Amino acid sequence: MSDGRLPVRRRWIGWTVGVVLTLLVLAIGWVAVRGIGAVSDLQQVAKGAAQLKSSIAEGDLDGAKPIAESIAQNAGSAHELTSDPIWHAFGVIPWIGPNFRAVSEVAQVADDVSADALSPLLDVAADFDLAGLGFTGGAIDLAPFAQIEEPLGAASRALTDAQLQVQRIDADATLPPLADAVRELRSSVTQAATVVGSLHGASVLLPTMLGGSEPRNYVLAMQNNAELRSSGGIVGSIALLHAEGGKITLQKQASTRDFPPLDTALPLSDSTIALFEDRPGRYLQNITSIPDFADAGATLAARWTGRFGGEIDGVIAVDAVVAEHLMAATGDLKFGPFTATADTVVDILLSEVYAAIPDPAVQDDVFAQAASGLFGAALSGGDPGALIGALAESAAEGRIRIWSAHQDEESVLAASALGGTIPDDTADATHVGVLLNDTTGGKMDYYTRASIVTAIGTCDGTATTQVRVTWTNTAPADAATSLPKYVTADGFYGVPAGSVRTLVAVYGPEGATPSHIDRDGAEDGVQTALLGTRSVVQHDVLLAPGESTTITVDFQGEGAGERLTQVQTTPMIEAPKTSREELRCGS
Repeated sequence: MSDGRLPVRRRWIGWTVGVVLTLLVLAIGWVAVRGIGAVSDLQQVAKGAAQLKSSIAEGDLDGAKPIAESIAQNAGSAHELTSDPIWHAFGVIPWIGPNFRAVSEVAQVADDVSADALSPLLDVAADFDLAGLGFTGGAIDLAPFAQIEEPLGAASRALTDAQLQVQRIDADATLPPLADAVRELRSSVTQAATVVGSLHGASVLLPTMLGGSEPRNYVLAMQNNAELRSSGGIVGSIALLHAEGGKITLQKQASTRDFPPLDTALPLSDSTIALFEDRPGRYLQNITSIPDFADAGATLAARWTGRFGGEIDGVIAVDAVVAEHLMAATGDLKFGPFTATADTVVDILLSEVYAAIPDPAVQDDVFAQAASGLFGAALSGGDPGALIGALAESAAEGRIRIWSAHQDEESVLAASALGGTIPDDTADATHVGVLLNDTTGGKMDYYTRASIVTAIGTCDGTATTQVRVTWTNTAPADAATSLPKYVTADGFYGVPAGSVRTLVAVYGPEGATPSHIDRDGAEDGVQTALLGTRSVVQHDVLLAPGESTTITVDFQGEGAGERLTQVQTTPMIEAPKTSREELRCGS
């Protein structure tokens, strides 16, 4: 007979389930309380960051210090609240786990930045005008740079590490509000890492590059994005700058007409010849097709010395959009028949000038006036902080590239965005890229647009990195008759007026090889080459007005399939839209 009690085994199961449920309820309550506290702390961090930025911009360092201390306290608290074993256990639960992991990782990034970057930056800012870099009266005071290099280096390293951390957070796997916060943090940390990295680079390079120990001479190449080349655009005009004791002066201006094609090309790498034949070695305008600016800069210097003689210490290449950023600080500019504002200067330089001035020689004179006028305004007027900010923004967009003939300086430049080199892949990140080179022979890239999508995963059981490029000609349907012949090239190079012909080169991670290539879902003839150990696939694309095409390349092998994939691309008038999507394997 039964005594009315459950069997021992069933009682044990019931007791166990009860304990588990109790512990689960307690754990949920625990993470809920800690989560609310962590979110509150992170909100205070975000609020404090905005206040700190304003205080530093206004030079209120006394007010900045307590704000920084509050940020550090809140960031440390959020990190502590999201670092315990129970919180980490919730991080492995399907669906909700990525949200817990993201909050924890955001808190850690905030804590690391406040502890390792804010303090040295405030120490530097107490004694040095970071916003203006000591720029007054058309010159930069080089004396303080030796003292600020070390703390700026520490801050730069901390922000670079934080940038990698935040890029690894899978925002797409989190709930929308958290995903937006992660993307905002990613953007802010990337911007901070770029600016502080540039400041650190400046502290290392400026004392010697601006003639602190001996006079220096630099070639300044101005690129026209309306006719694309790998580094930004065709070389439209060129000048010689002299730097001495922190002061820069414009010594000489020249046009491409001063550099006729060479009968024998200058030395080029095998990869450059494979992609562009010997044209970059013969034509000044095509030198910026060379994918690596370390090679392009040396070639530009050789062309200048071959034409005018002298010794060149380095080369600086900028594109037309840099003028827009600078004029936001210097104000309106008059050149030729135009009065340009920051909002109109790109349209004038890359489009309107060709309709208003048909003669290419006169166009060159107008471009020279614009360059000298902007250079003079930048050195003699405008807020120093705003000028430095404009240059930093241009550098972050890849619109300024610098090569030095001095190996110690070049090694620093090559490791930065300013060097214009293709970055080495690391354990944390792989790099892919898209190089765009016009062969229309006109100025039709004023009307071109690009979008780039990357995806990672596995195809046929093999780690895969996919790059998808959509290339569009937005010129009006009547471009053949409504646009100037100088813009369309009027069929001179075999391209129908109004159409755009472009070499679209896609390169993958180091060591990976193309496993699938298509254009609009079909096979298409391609060129292949190697950039170091990177495979390059280049399509020759012809688009009529309004047409668009999509190129897809799957890379497999060493380096492929890494989650963090960074995209390098040719700077365009409108920056290409980049995004990440779920991998769709090619057939």
